[in-house]
Amino acid sequence: MNIGEAAETTGVTPKMIRHYEQIGLIRAAGRTGSGYRIYGPKDLSTLSFIRRSRDLGFSIAQIRDLLALWQDRARASGDVKRIASAHIDEMKGKMRLLQEMVHTLEHLSAHCHGDDRPDCPILERLSTGRTEDGCC
Repeated sequence: MNIGEAAETTGVTPKMIRHYEQIGLIRAAGRTGSGYRIYGPKDLSTLSFIRRSRDLGFSIAQIRDLLALWQDRARASGDVKRIASAHIDEMKGKMRLLQEMVHTLEHLSAHCHGDDRPDCPILERLSTGRTEDGCC
């Protein structure tokens, strides 16, 4: 399969396939006599694994570790679970930060009159870190 077909089959763009090859996340593709990349079933399986991992938000470093574990039949599942658990903790931390941002923006938006007056707590917060009422 050429790179376009591999991309269509796995959902990984040709640009990302080349990038993954360049950073060593996947092995260098075989080449045809005219220099075109060719991909076999094992390559497609690896690319699909990477795509599903990225869909779950794993970083390249985490995917590299997961790939190594996936390819190691003597691995301990605890090693895989540790990576997944650490990723869950990271995502929960990001969710808390997002919730705090939403709360702050909701408060600021509720206190913005949204009329023709120039006073705006949203802009005040962005410029000074405080609102006119000193909140948030």
